[in-house]
Amino acid sequence: MEMHNGNLYWPTTESEQIVLQKPIKKERYDVLVIGAGMSGTLTAYTLYKDGVDFAVIDQGKVGAGSTAANTGLIQYSNDIMLHELAEQIGEEDAVRFYQLCAEAVDALDEVAGTVDAKDVYIRRDSLCFASSEADVSKLEREYEMLTKHGLAAEWLDREALQERYPFDKPAGLITNGDAEVNPLTLSRQVVRYLSTQNVPIFEETDVTEVVADGDDWLVLTPTGTFKAGHVIFATGYRPAPLLDTHRIELNRSYAIATNPVPDFDEWEGQALIWETKRPYLYLRTTVDGRIIAGGLDEEKAETPHSEALIQKRAERLRQEVEALFPMYDLTVEYAWVALFGESIDQLPFIGEHPDRPNLYYLLGYGGNGTVYSMLGSKILSELVRGIDNPDARIVRLDRTR
Repeated sequence: MEMHNGNLYWPTTESEQIVLQKPIKKERYDVLVIGAGMSGTLTAYTLYKDGVDFAVIDQGKVGAGSTAANTGLIQYSNDIMLHELAEQIGEEDAVRFYQLCAEAVDALDEVAGTVDAKDVYIRRDSLCFASSEADVSKLEREYEMLTKHGLAAEWLDREALQERYPFDKPAGLITNGDAEVNPLTLSRQVVRYLSTQNVPIFEETDVTEVVADGDDWLVLTPTGTFKAGHVIFATGYRPAPLLDTHRIELNRSYAIATNPVPDFDEWEGQALIWETKRPYLYLRTTVDGRIIAGGLDEEKAETPHSEALIQKRAERLRQEVEALFPMYDLTVEYAWVALFGESIDQLPFIGEHPDRPNLYYLLGYGGNGTVYSMLGSKILSELVRGIDNPDARIVRLDRTR
């Protein structure tokens, strides 16, 4: 399965390749993490910090999967708004989930500091604008719910929004404490950090089968068999072994990176920007002055090979960005399409397999994959160490059977 096609931007920011020494495989590990993309590396980081005996395996090179196509918007808000989630799972659990996401944004900041990636993890506010007059009431309800529960937010009516941004929209909601990140650099810096701590990472090790061996699990690969007491699948949007995936949908989305812009004087705080309509346009800036924008989601579980189609979608995205910021002379320098996963209730699946003890999954489906990976790594680290995590039930795998 091809996870993305087109001309990716993030790999051009990484000049130094990671060269990992092939580790010597132990007879048994307490935990084996399968996947070395964003979710796998963050899980590995948390397990290392918590003193767990573990190893990581990946079918390819680290950071070569979906991470390179990630647009790097880090937000505690989700595709499903807090007031909508409250109607779905109850207000207490919905608020706790949003709090977990906010905590994960802060935790990612700490990770970036530890692995020398603070220059690519930059805290920003977010602006969500009402795409139409009909969406104003929904946005107001979200503002009221956020502030009710102590989540910092600011309401902008049409006039206040126009005073601060160069576009005319019915209303806007600003949330604080989000971030933009170069996801590929962050993920690779985590790997570099772990390698200096002698964490065993086995690249180009494809899993062919996973079978039970008493209370342990055997993970078969062409280069040998790994034995572990617990196995964590952090495989991104690829199919998760031994798991029913009927509650998961794969779709595709398009993204662009523009030419560098001389300045962002008209873009207050270089906030992350998105909107209320679905599918939505979203955009952010980069450290070298580009604009990354994405959207135009399509319900198709494959990435097109047609360069003409990718460029056509890219031009539509450029025009939508230009409509918001007409003072910028924008050209598309990078354009790509990537698969992303969504669950039927718009929450990630994180936890132990309901029928197979000691098999765990970190499946960050939705628009907040990096945030979900961070919060999921903390939940799973506790679960594999036999510590009850009271938040695990919110994202458990069997909640939508």
